[in-house]
Amino acid sequence: MTQAPGTALITGASAGIGAIYADRLARRGHDLILVARNRRRLGSLARRLANETGRKVETVEADLTSAADLQRVQDILRSNAGISVLVNNAGVGASGPLLGSDIDKMDHMIRLNVTALTRLTYAAVPGFVARGNGTIINIASIVAIAPEVLNGVYGGTKAFVLAFSHSLRHELADKGVRVQAVLPGATATEFWDVAGTPVHQLPAQIVMTASDMVDAALAGLDLGETVTIPSLPDKAEWDRHEAARLAMTDRLSSAIPAPRYNLHRRAGAGV
Repeated sequence: MTQAPGTALITGASAGIGAIYADRLARRGHDLILVARNRRRLGSLARRLANETGRKVETVEADLTSAADLQRVQDILRSNAGISVLVNNAGVGASGPLLGSDIDKMDHMIRLNVTALTRLTYAAVPGFVARGNGTIINIASIVAIAPEVLNGVYGGTKAFVLAFSHSLRHELADKGVRVQAVLPGATATEFWDVAGTPVHQLPAQIVMTASDMVDAALAGLDLGETVTIPSLPDKAEWDRHEAARLAMTDRLSSAIPAPRYNLHRRAGAGV
C-alpha cells in the first residue's frame, strides 16, 4: 500500500518561490498549510490550488519575526502529525554594502532567515523522527558560498542555512528524514525589489524564473541531492568542492599549531 504524501507546510507561501512550491507539491498529492503575512494573497492562492488540485489547503497569516506568530506556527508543526514536508522558504535579503545598511533591518533579516527557520525546524524534526519519515527543504542561496556577491549579512544568514542543513543531514540520515538545501541564483521574484535592486536591472542571462528554479529543486530532491544549485551546469564542480571540504575535516583540530607559523622553532630559539 502506497503511503499518502501527507501535508506540506510552506513559509513565505503567498508569492514567488513559496507559491510555486505550493502549486507543485499540491500537484504531487500533498495537502498544504500555507504561511505568510499577506492574507489576501494567501486566500487567493489557497482557493485556486484547492479548486485546481482538489487538495485541502489551509492558510496561516503570520509574521515569523513576531514571537507570538512564530509560536503559533511552531505549535502547528508539533501537533499536526500529518505534516510530512517543511519548506523553509520565508526570507528577506539585501544587496547594499554593510557600511550602507540599517542595522535594524539586518537584525530583522537574521530573525527571519536564521531564527525563524531554526525554530520551525526544531518544532518539526521530533515528529518526523518519531514517525520515521519527513522532508525538510531549506531555501538558502548561492551567496551561502559566494558571500561577496550581495550584502554580507544576507550571505551570512544563508551560509548558516547551508551549514545547518549539512548538520541536519548528518544527524538525521539514519532516521528517515530527508534534508535538502536549495541554493538559487538570481530568481525573478519580488525579493529583488525588497533587497534594493529591482530584478529588471540584472542581466537577463543570469535570472531564472521561479517556476524553473522550483522545478529544478524538486528534481534535485527526487535525485537525493542534499544540496541543489539549480543554475550550476556541472554537478561535479559541487562534488569536488564538497570532497575538498570533507577531506580537511580530520585536520582542522590539533594540539599543535601548523608548522607554517614557526611557533615551536621560535620558542626553541628563545624568541
